[in-house]
Amino acid sequence: MPSQSAGPAPRSEPQRRRRADAQRNYDLLVSAARDVFHDQGVDAPLDDIARRAGVGNATMYRHFPTRRELIIAVYSEEVAELSARSQSLLAEEPPGDALFDWLQDFIAHVAAKRELALSITDDRTSQRSVLFDRWHHSMHAAATALLTRAQSAGAVRPDLNASDLLALANGIALTATGATQAERLILLVRQGTDTPSTPADRIR
Repeated sequence: MPSQSAGPAPRSEPQRRRRADAQRNYDLLVSAARDVFHDQGVDAPLDDIARRAGVGNATMYRHFPTRRELIIAVYSEEVAELSARSQSLLAEEPPGDALFDWLQDFIAHVAAKRELALSITDDRTSQRSVLFDRWHHSMHAAATALLTRAQSAGAVRPDLNASDLLALANGIALTATGATQAERLILLVRQGTDTPSTPADRIR
């Protein structure tokens, strides 16, 4: 009677090396694309991205057949970092400070990355809607966790909700004339949402 298989054979060292090399090239391309898109805009030549990543064009197109797919990868990483930032703030900062520090980061993200997000066109599979729903859920979850903690600590009013705070933050990102005004506006929001026992600093 033949013995039963114990599962797939372990990957050989060359296979593991190829996988590691592929991941390394992927990471280099996404990092290079972030820099190039920041410096030159989303219409920057893809050749510049491959050159900055230190890989050939064939390698870039193997990972990202289209500009759209590269933009999605870059924006997904931006959202993931903002979500991770919320987890770090939950663990380290006083509840009220954590909430509004993250909202400031969210404002900076929207202001700097709006062009990137808007450049993601839809396709026949309607993937754009799925992606934006996922990103929106990630941001809403981050804001909700920070807000709930701040409310439990009595740092902000109990009648606030994450959707309203994100709408206010998004409005600031789209209308503020610069970082200084954005900071002033979010401080005004904080002063309007503090509980009487925990006033925010006065506007400077």
